[in-house]
Amino acid sequence: MRIISIILVLLLSSPAYAVRIADITRLDGQRENVLTGVGLVFGLKGTGDGGDYMPAIRPLAEMLSRFSNAASLSELSNAKNVAVVSITARVPATGARQGDRIDLHVTSIGKSSSLKGGRLFVSPMTGPIPGGGIYALAEGPLITEDSSSPTVATVRGGATMEVDLLVNPVRNGRFTLILDDPSASWQMASLIAKVINDLEDGSILAVAIDPKNIVVSIPQAELARPDAFIARVMHLQLPRVMTEARITVNERTGTLIISGDVEISPVIISHKGLTISTITPPPVATPRAPVVEQRDFVAMDPLNQGGAKLRDLLTALDQLKVPATDRIYIIKQLHETGKLHAKLIVE
Repeated sequence: MRIISIILVLLLSSPAYAVRIADITRLDGQRENVLTGVGLVFGLKGTGDGGDYMPAIRPLAEMLSRFSNAASLSELSNAKNVAVVSITARVPATGARQGDRIDLHVTSIGKSSSLKGGRLFVSPMTGPIPGGGIYALAEGPLITEDSSSPTVATVRGGATMEVDLLVNPVRNGRFTLILDDPSASWQMASLIAKVINDLEDGSILAVAIDPKNIVVSIPQAELARPDAFIARVMHLQLPRVMTEARITVNERTGTLIISGDVEISPVIISHKGLTISTITPPPVATPRAPVVEQRDFVAMDPLNQGGAKLRDLLTALDQLKVPATDRIYIIKQLHETGKLHAKLIVE
């Protein structure tokens, strides 16, 4: 408990270092894309959907007919080595080119009890644009990594891209920076716009249109090759800025994450009769006759002078050896009574 408290105090007292724009934003259009499809797994050792499960047997019959080996549904009634599955692949935010290979996630959607030892037959995958045709072809041996979920598997590099899926953030000579949710605020968006505008004296290149989005115009001289300008913008460092006072609590793990300079109104806290001990003077290697003061309450700014901080309270609670669950309870009570001046997020 004392180690956790020391870490919290260090986090609260450390200076805020400059961050790059790239650390807290992304380019509009720079996002993951999900490819999807339905496929047929074969080669299972009697753990397939079974011959009475038509959604699996019909595709098997159609597949055989395409290879001049037609078979009727009745002839396949005893098949237990195939399973119908859903397949998904995530194209990274950086995009993908034709021929790139991406991992596949495979999940049984029928009666199969296990996909272990199976292989996915060649299956087309569609993309984010409806009617956009085939984005990738999926195929390969399945790997069931979790024995407790044998109907879920992966295929390493199982999706081969058939088209280019590129990231193009520039539209009409502009691009948009999107702030990550924890950093989104009018203050931060305005600061980013100012830092970008300082690149060109007297020019308004960037405008914060809301707390999350900053629209940036590319200078005329760099329109032909905007990559260098975008890279320069993304690597700009932001000056030190006061962050929003926010406390995130995870009651299950007893974790407190505190950002900003959280203040507390004048208040006296007494909790379960615990006492706080201080030694006067501060102890040295071999202190002689220390004076020990005992208190069963914690007073925060009793003279109403302002400026009491949550870090002071955490230090006092650390001296009291108050457990994490009780600390969280005290913080929640302070918030409910209006004495804690910060956003409280309970997970």
